[in-house]
Amino acid sequence: MSTKPKLDCILLVDDDSATNFINEITIRKAGIKSHIQICNSAQKALDFLSCSGEFSHVSSPPQPGMILLDINMPGMSGWDFLEHYENIPNNQKAKMIVVMLTTSMNPDDRKRSEGNENIKSFIPKPLAQDHLIQIIEENFDHSM
Repeated sequence: MSTKPKLDCILLVDDDSATNFINEITIRKAGIKSHIQICNSAQKALDFLSCSGEFSHVSSPPQPGMILLDINMPGMSGWDFLEHYENIPNNQKAKMIVVMLTTSMNPDDRKRSEGNENIKSFIPKPLAQDHLIQIIEENFDHSM
């Protein structure tokens, strides 16, 4: 029996709807049957995690096990999201991993991500099935 958590939900956080669409297709083609929640801003993702804002009517949305987070978004960036994410109760964060999914070629972004304990991985866009499967196999019970 696996001691790894099940991956019930993947939260995609990216302001680009085409990227979210492609990521969703990649996840499905990899055979992942988890619920996929798409938020087109960091603030909406925080609202989803706290069941506030437009998600306040949802009694208990599926708890994301993995967050695929873009860095460069208008308003609140991925880095800003992570500052707010720090305030999420530790018992809730323990069930989630954050993967920075970005087009950033800035070595400072990679270094910054390596220094953040909440970030499990830093991978380039577009999301590749092999990266996705590797992350899932390392962190989740992926048995069907």
